[in-house]
Amino acid sequence: MADTYLDVSIANQRLALIENGQTVKTYPVSTAKNGPGERQGSECTPRGWHRVRAKIGGDQPVFTVFKSRRPTGEIYNPELGRLYPERDWILTRILWLGGLEPGFNRYGNVDSAWRYIYIHGTPDEGMQSPPASHGCIRMFNADVLELFDRLEAGVRIYIHED
Repeated sequence: MADTYLDVSIANQRLALIENGQTVKTYPVSTAKNGPGERQGSECTPRGWHRVRAKIGGDQPVFTVFKSRRPTGEIYNPELGRLYPERDWILTRILWLGGLEPGFNRYGNVDSAWRYIYIHGTPDEGMQSPPASHGCIRMFNADVLELFDRLEAGVRIYIHED
């Protein structure tokens, strides 16, 4: 694969797919309601360099609901969303992130993988609001599906505030 990485701007709520130094595609995202931060329990989006440690859900239908990285057997629809308004929906695909910077986003109480930080689908109607995740990077389902299919495990991600 070409020199590929993802650039996530928390300030702009955008994810850019970069190939060979060129932005090939940008996607809107929703990061953490609590802003940027690395600490366990902060519900913040971690900054710095990460990699996709695992791709999850490639064999599942669009709008599959996941809990603990496993399909629940449910397929999300607005009615299900109304029944469980407080649920943190993880839908369609999961790109599980692992930090690459020891002491900053890797190991100890700042480890992104141990915090279960993902790029994942969310109910599309929720993407119109300000940042609202519990630390993850949420995407429209069609976008996360497209991105998932374009990437290999191991691809790097740079998450930053500006």
